Amino acid sequence: MTRIKRGIMTKKRHKNVLKAAKGFRWGRKNLFTKAKEAVIKAGKYARRDRRSKKRSFRSLWITRLNTALRLHGLMYRQFIAIAKTKNIALDRKVLSALAVENPDIFKKFVEKVK
Repeated sequence: MTRIKRGIMTKKRHKNVLKAAKGFRWGRKNLFTKAKEAVIKAGKYARRDRRSKKRSFRSLWITRLNTALRLHGLMYRQFIAIAKTKNIALDRKVLSALAVENPDIFKKFVEKVK
């Protein structure tokens, strides 16, 4: 049976892990074992925070909407209740962008919803 040398694949795997750990501090950028641990942990944090980002942005949109609506004498929860009864299908992202970027159009929209 012929001899199989595995150095090429090991080198490739090490190179990929170290490339992913580029920019990390101390030994975690150039020692394979520490780099591998750091890359795995970074991946876990990245996945967790991709989910968390959606929650935090929704919270930001709601806060912006509430502030803009209070200027027009309406609370967020009242506005959402009215919008649901009138079947207005604009999401919070669009509404908050409208409130921030085009306040005059947003004012007309709120008056029409009332």
